[in-house]
Amino acid sequence: MRVVVADHPLITHKLTVLRDKNTPSPVFRSLADELVTLLAYEATRDVRVVPYDIETPVTATTGVRIAEPRPLVVPILRAGLGMLEGMVRLVPTAEVGFLGMVRNEETLEPSVYAERLPDNLEGRQVFVLDPMLATGGSLIAAIDYMFDRGASEVIAVCLLGAPEGVEAVRAAVAQRNVTLVLGALDEKLNENGYIVPGLGDAGDRLYGVVG
Repeated sequence: MRVVVADHPLITHKLTVLRDKNTPSPVFRSLADELVTLLAYEATRDVRVVPYDIETPVTATTGVRIAEPRPLVVPILRAGLGMLEGMVRLVPTAEVGFLGMVRNEETLEPSVYAERLPDNLEGRQVFVLDPMLATGGSLIAAIDYMFDRGASEVIAVCLLGAPEGVEAVRAAVAQRNVTLVLGALDEKLNENGYIVPGLGDAGDRLYGVVG
């Protein structure tokens, strides 16, 4: 597994505002969207392309275009939805699927409650969006889902990650073709499985607390 921690002052600046507990939800959503576009630039560095012949106003030349099958972007619900627009803004021709996962707050184990994905992902590059890589349970389950359907590569994009989660994913994916792109690698997990210093519950901060 390849791990990329994006090192850019704009990313660090936006993360600093996201971490601030006083940042209201509308500002949080806007900044998360901007941050994902910056991370998507790094995540798509190896997106598959094919040669494409064109005519410029001056001469004929060969460029590239996104290859078929098109990339598939899969946000993990609900918090991953806050990352979707920032990703597809950079890759507007990508297809979009959805995977609903929830974590048991006692066991910290994930379970799937909804999915909307193509039955066959043979040969596809899949970009999984999950704001917080904490224990790694949800992301590991999502990665397994994609490979079980035939995906050839999974690129996971997370705003923040904890060392424990990164190592859990690394151990679980073995030799599979997986890349992990993080906005920052934080210090640790606390006793409740939250990232420290982190930014709290990304879903609640994006959309408010659902009672």
